[in-house]
Formats: sequence, C-alpha cells, structure tokens
Amino acid sequence: MEYRKMDNLGVDVSLLGFGCMRFPLKKDGSINAVRARQMIDLAYQNGVNYFDTAYGYHNGESESFTGSALKKYDRKTFYLATKLPHWLIKTTEDVERIFNEQLGRLQTDYIDFYLLHAMNRNAFDRMVSLGALEVLERMRTEGKIRFIGFSFHDDYDAFSYILNYRAWDFCQIQLNYMDTEEQAGLKGYELTEKLNVPLIIMEPVKGGLLSRLPSAAIRKLKALDPDRSVSSWALRWVASLPNVKVVLSGMSSKHQVLGNLSTFDSFVPLSDRERQTVDEVVKFLNKRIKNGCTNCRYCMPCPAGVNIPHNFRIWNDYGVYRNPYHTRWHWLYGIDDSAKAKNCIECGQCEQVCPQKLSIRENLKSLQEEIDNVVASLPQE
Repeated sequence: MEYRKMDNLGVDVSLLGFGCMRFPLKKDGSINAVRARQMIDLAYQNGVNYFDTAYGYHNGESESFTGSALKKYDRKTFYLATKLPHWLIKTTEDVERIFNEQLGRLQTDYIDFYLLHAMNRNAFDRMVSLGALEVLERMRTEGKIRFIGFSFHDDYDAFSYILNYRAWDFCQIQLNYMDTEEQAGLKGYELTEKLNVPLIIMEPVKGGLLSRLPSAAIRKLKALDPDRSVSSWALRWVASLPNVKVVLSGMSSKHQVLGNLSTFDSFVPLSDRERQTVDEVVKFLNKRIKNGCTNCRYCMPCPAGVNIPHNFRIWNDYGVYRNPYHTRWHWLYGIDDSAKAKNCIECGQCEQVCPQKLSIRENLKSLQEEIDNVVASLPQE
C-alpha cells in the first residue's frame, strides 16, 4: 500500500481511503453487514488505514457499523474520520452533544480526523457564529479530537474564504479529471499547496461515472494500457497530485476493493503520455455536452422557479456519459418537480443575461422531452 505523510500532522495515511457511504445493502435498504465486514477486513489487512464515515451516511447506520467492524483491530493502527452535520446544529450545545453521540456510535474515545461536513459559505458562517470551532478546539485539548478540518461543496471564492479563515489541519474536496473547474477545482488544490494544508479527495471517479465511460473513450485508455481498469485512470489522475494524501473510494463490493487495492498497492503516478491521453479523453467527452452552461447562475433566480443550471447539469451529464440510470436517479430524486424545465413560462429574462448567449428556452424544452423519454424507456423500479 502506498502511504503519504502529512508533514504538519506527523502521520502516515494510506493513499487509498475507505469511504463508508456506499456499503452493499440488503433488500430492506440496511447495510449487508456480512459482505461489508468482509470488505473492511480485506482493505484493512491490505494496508488501508483511513476510514471515512459521517453522521448521516446510510441513514445514520454507517458510524455504528464502521465502529463495530473496526473494533477488533488495535485502535492505534487506523484513522477514523467523521463529520459534524451542520444542518442539525441549532445551538452551541448541539455540537458537543452530537459529537459525543458519534463517539458512542463509533465505539471509540477519540476521532482522528473530524470535519465540519459539506461546508459552503453560509453554513460556515453559521458554524462560526455558533462557536462550533471553539467547541471542537476544546475537545481537541481534552484528547477527543486529533485533527480538525472540513469537507466542501461550494465555489472557489467560498473555498478560499474558509481555507484562509484559520490554520486548518486538513480539508476535503471533490476533484476528478472531468471536474477541474467545479467547486474548489484545481485552483482550490493549488491553494491547499500554497497554504500547506493536506488534502483528502472525494468523488475521484465522479460517483462511478468515470468507471463507465463511453466505448470510444475506453478504447483510448485501453490502447495505451489494456490491463488497467477504467476507474484506475481516474484514481491515478488525482493521486498523482502531490498534496493529495488520501483518495476516498466509496466501495460497494469486494470486487471494487480488490480493484482499488491493485491500483494503490504499487501506485505509479501518471506519466506525461498517460496524462496526455486523459486530456484527450476529457476533450472527447466535453464535445458531447448538450449546451455550454457554465453554472455562472446569471440566469437565476428564474421567475417561474426553474433551476436552470441544475436542469442543464443533468442534461449535459447525460450527453457526456449516456448513463440512463444515473440520469433517471438525478431527474427523479435530485431535483424538485417544481424546479424542472417544464415549468418555464418562456419570459426570456434568462436569455437577456446569459453570458454564453444560450437558447435557454429552446434548450429547456428539448431537455425536458429527452430526459422524460430516457426515464420512460427504463424498467420501472
């Protein structure tokens, strides 16, 4: 297993981290404990020492299961990461109450890596106003927390604001070769290097989309190295960045654990030729985008309540990856019906301010029809 040193913290973490949010499930939706324990054991016994969970994962079941599964191992041989659910924090007292609940769930006396979960600018300001950071620092002095960080979902400006607010021990962002300009992006990565803040990466395979590429893109990768899995290219791309210390993978099967172990057991950074090939794949995929929406949000708010950028994101993802099941999930569960394209009243206000001069009204009609047809073509759940 490849290990990376967090110099500022004095710890060596496995480059592959086990994300505990996508365990295999039983028919009733609960964690399949037998299969999931086998996966954790396989990962641990092959050198994975970083396990990442959160209060809400698996409907609140993940922390308890993860703590139980790791209980048989020497606590000093692995690192536990979990997160404070800011949306449940109404008072300063809630911070410590929920943290102590998490200690009980995880069956441990301390958390190694504790994160403010899913930070954006507004959520962070609210945590600051409630004194959450002071509570966490106090619990650090009591030995209940070793390192304090945050996970992030917002734009670069918000990331820069939060990262520069204090001396963080580490932080966690979403990054993959298709989303270099989304959220914190590569610009955010460069800021962590500048400030010497170790980086944990989530969604390196973009929720599995980068493991199920169109056949033409797969051929480009296989032509260079036919023995490597498609997902390994995404993992190696992000792990080749020197300030990336842990790459989280939310694994759902033993097969995925074995595949990821093969990538990180003898990790090899991307060569210049391999990086060039990934760039070619990115250009190929980007040509399949349905329209040029950049999520600048100048079109928002829409007077009819349509979330124009979100609609276009779902449509463009379908155009790039042609993954109908992924598209169905996001269309049925990822966007409210009142915010869908069909509610457009064709006022044209959005088109007057769109920097890309998109035909928004026409595109909204097209995407509603196309995605509705995609959903209707699939077997009913």
